[in-house]
Amino acid sequence: MKVASQSRHLEVQLLCDQYGNVAALHSRDCSVQRRHQKIIEEGPITVAPLETVKKLEQAARRLAKCVNYVGAATVEYLYSMETGEYYFLELNPRLQV
Repeated sequence: MKVASQSRHLEVQLLCDQYGNVAALHSRDCSVQRRHQKIIEEGPITVAPLETVKKLEQAARRLAKCVNYVGAATVEYLYSMETGEYYFLELNPRLQV
């Protein structure tokens, strides 16, 4: 197990239809939390390079297509500010607020 210091909680929200079309609605930074509850959600993501944000959105769309997902979804990632790497946390079957 690793310690994830200097990390951010990033999300991409998706809308997917029954024909395989997947749209990334927007991305946001949900790192300000208290007791695992999000307090502030900021969008668009500004803590990662635009290229990385595009990769997050592309990975989220690819995941939704691979599982033939239909509906609204939020894909969550942990982003390391030190290394620039991101890690999949979960896909929630709703738009989180």
